Amino acid sequence: MSEIKTRNDTAVIYFNGLGKKYEKPTAGDFLLNGHPVKGDDNEILPEDRVVSLIKQETANFISHHFTQIVLLAGAGSSISGLLGKQKVGSSMRDLTTEVEKTLKEKKLLTLEQLADLSKYEIDDCKASDFNLEDLMSCIERAEKYISEKDKTAFDKTYEDIHKTIRVATSYEYDPNILHHDRIIKMLSDRVVAPNKLTIATTNYDTLFEDAAKAQDFSVVDGFSYDANPVFDADNFEWNLVRDIPNLATSELEYKKQVINLIKLHGSLTWERDTDGLVHRRLKTQVSQPIMIFPSSDKYLQSYTEPYFDLFSKFQELLNRPDTLLITNGFSFGDNHISQMVHHAIMHNGGLSVMITDNNITSQSSSGWLDIYNLMEARYPVIFVKSTLNSLSDYLGEVPQ
Repeated sequence: MSEIKTRNDTAVIYFNGLGKKYEKPTAGDFLLNGHPVKGDDNEILPEDRVVSLIKQETANFISHHFTQIVLLAGAGSSISGLLGKQKVGSSMRDLTTEVEKTLKEKKLLTLEQLADLSKYEIDDCKASDFNLEDLMSCIERAEKYISEKDKTAFDKTYEDIHKTIRVATSYEYDPNILHHDRIIKMLSDRVVAPNKLTIATTNYDTLFEDAAKAQDFSVVDGFSYDANPVFDADNFEWNLVRDIPNLATSELEYKKQVINLIKLHGSLTWERDTDGLVHRRLKTQVSQPIMIFPSSDKYLQSYTEPYFDLFSKFQELLNRPDTLLITNGFSFGDNHISQMVHHAIMHNGGLSVMITDNNITSQSSSGWLDIYNLMEARYPVIFVKSTLNSLSDYLGEVPQ
């Protein structure tokens, strides 16, 4: 397996399988494959010209009339700031640090003690390199095997971790800081009805729902349209249509402002009732939200409702012809999702993939490197350094 090799002081801006790798050292001019970027006159291009060139090449990559567009948003897509002064969103590292702080303040079990009781083997519980999701998944599997003398402390600690994560991810959408609304509009404009833009996310927050609502978009998330929404995957197959007046035919008009939303890891607004049905409610009405913590090697929960249906829908979309997948803030550390994407790139000749992330050179998961290797093998994959807020700069105009 190859590694992503760059200079230590370099921020990779753009690289693709056609052998182009643009880099910007902290001191110096842009580099293309290690050499200064020059124009037709052999003069070194200024930074603004190179950035425009990168944006144009990226826009060209997605200029095709794709039938399906899927945006896969990970934890990084919810993290943005306004001029570096305000921050919204929490990375998994942030959540782990917050959990450690809570457990210490409340004198509950430490992460090390939880790992020991759950038979979860770790080398280090520090937030910098500890996988909280793996531990949570292991805790859930071990819960019924915990001895009576440890069970009270174990259950209380587990409950408080859930509460900490719920509070830490329960931020509200602020259009002055976040640009989810802009991305929804730009990508949705590229999709021709009856197809819909699909946003798949591993985040528990409601930023995409709130951003869509602010623009009068209807969100199809698998739940029924009634006073007490219940999950049913068949709802993804429906469209919103209306009759066209004054026409003798039975022609229908599709509502353009509709998106699919696939929340692969659950949501702060989901809760299961005593009959096992999954309901969507207001965040203030949910006491035990449904959140999945997938481990790196076992996905027992993802084969239960609603996760099985959600993962199946996501996989089915990736395997459709003429599809564009854009990822943002997703590290490919979730093997289940990573393998779906990897398989689709290799076997779906009609799939193009644009990987975007603000930490494009520091990702080291096996899933990330696997996708990078496919790019180097000339599969239709490009990497772009971008937050969700700046993603709109690389999308270009809607193809005519």
